[in-house]
Amino acid sequence: MAISLDKVFGIHQNALLVRSDRAELLSSNIANADTPGYKAKDMDFASALANAQKNNTYRMSKTHDKHFDLSVEIDTSQKYRNPNQPDTGDGNTVDVQVERNIFMQNSMEYQTSLEFLNGKIKSMNKALTGGN
Repeated sequence: MAISLDKVFGIHQNALLVRSDRAELLSSNIANADTPGYKAKDMDFASALANAQKNNTYRMSKTHDKHFDLSVEIDTSQKYRNPNQPDTGDGNTVDVQVERNIFMQNSMEYQTSLEFLNGKIKSMNKALTGGN
């Protein structure tokens, strides 16, 4: 009987990858908080996750010539964030406190998915080794 890892791991494998992309986007916002004209961006997590699940694959780095090319572009549904504060005159729409809060929430959700996957892997390992 074959084990389908997609069924075992559920959405969490794709959620990790999408949350990782979102963390990069949010950290870019924080890094550019003082850049004149920079517009804060975020992604529609639900649509990016649905797209990742639909394609059932994600971007993978090819680090050696003999590796298979497994690149599939996922639409991350990047959007500009509506500013909560009035423009300070330089055109920058980043609110550092908001970005940090969203970044921390994303990090905690990433960690939750990672712990879920870790538990699933431990359970599979225990089943395969007979509990040793």
